[in-house]
Amino acid sequence: MDLDAFTAVRSPSWARLDELTRRRRLTGAEADEIVRLYQAVATDLSTVRSSAPDPEVVTRLSQLLARARSLIAGAHEPAWRDAARFLVVSLPAALYRIRWWTHAVTIACVAVAVVAGVWVATQPDALAAMGTPSERTEYVENAFASYYDPGAGFAAMVWTNNAWIAAQSVALGISGIWPVWMLLSNAVNVGATGGMMAAHDSLDVFLQLIAPHGLMELTAIFVAGAAGLRLFWTWVEPGPRTRTRALAEEGRALFTVALGLVGVLAVSGLVEGFVTGSALPWWLKIVIGAIVLAAFWVYVYVLGRRAVADSETGDLTADEAGYAVAVAD
Repeated sequence: MDLDAFTAVRSPSWARLDELTRRRRLTGAEADEIVRLYQAVATDLSTVRSSAPDPEVVTRLSQLLARARSLIAGAHEPAWRDAARFLVVSLPAALYRIRWWTHAVTIACVAVAVVAGVWVATQPDALAAMGTPSERTEYVENAFASYYDPGAGFAAMVWTNNAWIAAQSVALGISGIWPVWMLLSNAVNVGATGGMMAAHDSLDVFLQLIAPHGLMELTAIFVAGAAGLRLFWTWVEPGPRTRTRALAEEGRALFTVALGLVGVLAVSGLVEGFVTGSALPWWLKIVIGAIVLAAFWVYVYVLGRRAVADSETGDLTADEAGYAVAVAD
């Protein structure tokens, strides 16, 4: 098919549909016309995709049809079933699909943290880099524990900070640099802090204050890093899909992960704000943190496996993504 000739012939219809979609009010005749044009342009898009899939033309027609569809069918109104589908299908599917990336990131980060901690705890020069003796003593004996101040304000502060870090990891994941830097710096900082606490015979205090919320909080950060790295790998190796379509599909699915992590980090923030610094026995705090983490992985593996088995990915439906359009008979 000669795409230039096809475009020249069909452009008046496309321009007319574009004009109608931009009007605030339509007469009855114009409403009928927009339906006819929608069907005709949908057929044109199908023809272009199958015979001469020029990205610019496909994008132009897809956007035009999306505007027309919203006028014909009305804007999509969020409903409880959409929220339920997100929580029961889309989010667990997206999390399940990157589970091995998450496990690999977790193992790597824990290994880096342990190495950093042992290095600081056993090497005088590394310990000295953490501050002067008086500064380290103040931090170990007072500052570390006093940071965990129970309350809603503290929980909200922790939540927003971690949610922002997670969102950046996913959004900037295509660079391949930001997720690695974020994960590495986080692992080194946590490990080095633990090493300094161990050097001052306070490793038990460190673990008691980190474990309750840290089990879920750090896992959420690992998930965010894994999602960012998965997006980068999609850019490197898109598979049978075109690179543009692969990035679009994976980007939307991993954005689902970013939204879900807002809720996950809200839970860990509540634990950090109301459990970690509370007067509960230390063993009970850790049990609460472990239960929260176990519930997360049960959610991912049970609901996620079921959703993926039903061919869900966490992406939008074909209709919502603009891959499926009505075609005139």
